[in-house]
Amino acid sequence: MRATFTIGRIAQVRVGVHWSVVFIFALIVWGLAQGRFPEAYPDRSALVYWAAGLVTAVVFFLSLLAHELAHAIVARRNGVDVDDIVLWLLGGAARLRSEAPGPAAELRIAGVGPLVSLVLGGVFGVAAWLLSLTPAAPGLLVEAVVWLAAINVLLAVFNAIPAAPLDGGRLLRAVIWWRTGDRLRATAGATAAGRAFGWLLVVAGLLLFLRTAALGGLWLALIGWFLVAAATTEGRQAQLRGVLAGVPVRQAMTPGPVAVPAALSVASFLTDPRYRYRHAAFPAVADDGERPVGLMTLERARAVPEEQRGSVTVADTMVPLDDVTVVAPDDPLADLLPRMEAGPDHRVLVVEAGRLVGVVSSTDVNRAVTWLMSARPQRGDRGRNPPRW
Repeated sequence: MRATFTIGRIAQVRVGVHWSVVFIFALIVWGLAQGRFPEAYPDRSALVYWAAGLVTAVVFFLSLLAHELAHAIVARRNGVDVDDIVLWLLGGAARLRSEAPGPAAELRIAGVGPLVSLVLGGVFGVAAWLLSLTPAAPGLLVEAVVWLAAINVLLAVFNAIPAAPLDGGRLLRAVIWWRTGDRLRATAGATAAGRAFGWLLVVAGLLLFLRTAALGGLWLALIGWFLVAAATTEGRQAQLRGVLAGVPVRQAMTPGPVAVPAALSVASFLTDPRYRYRHAAFPAVADDGERPVGLMTLERARAVPEEQRGSVTVADTMVPLDDVTVVAPDDPLADLLPRMEAGPDHRVLVVEAGRLVGVVSSTDVNRAVTWLMSARPQRGDRGRNPPRW
């Protein structure tokens, strides 16, 4: 699941939001302000209901963030780096740079999320009980805390369902991995369970809607569709990981890429034939011509108003290095799959000893996969590396 926009960094982990969160956030605020709160405590002003709904929704999404941060923290403690956290329709996802080193680590990383949500549900439940014993506590506040307790427990239970891409799917994957010793087989099992569960929700939701005309049926079907799509993507990435097993980044990268000096003006960048005709994106380098500092694209350059291009530099316009994926030549190519995206803004820079040595795009990865898939029937060797391109 890719972030639509980024909201910042927490503990050096980039936190992003998928567009579906805006929809679900608005739905929660509306449902609380126009439904639950007025029904439980009538005769309040509309402004009070909307304010209470807004604050409650914000606290809920902070709970989701705590759930995903727990995944990220435990992943790091088990030697797995984290790229980012993306909040989306079904909660969130911590995008890991590599696989867990073993089934026990996978179990710890996956299990901590539902555990945190369950603990938060308990904390909110105790808080609601204590507030209910306090005569001065506003009833609307008690209702909001009760809702937060219930939704966090529901989140923990839903995420524990053994179906990818939910946390329960990763728990199932860890168990199958431990029983069989085959990570790819474990992933296939969790993915199949996820697709089956997703289609079950789709069918159940559509039947509910057709029989009762309840919008809840369409909501259930939408959740199921997201699960099917996410499980399918996860399964496809697992297959690609198997194909690319043992292949280093250097075998797929474009070596010696054309780089653009960060101090160069945008006008010069657009008029120089070296940058205008060959590619859509170029690594930006420091004055030494070797140390990468970012990624420049033609699209970004053309977005600069024409009258400003002579004074605006590449450094002012480029994607900063902190937002670019950087790998070493001998890193596993398979570990790049969760981080690869289409488009010129998402080139991967290959750096060795602080010096730029190559670039990897999604096209390069697809070419490597195509070569390996075509070579496999003839050579029967999954570990053979493709030639340099």
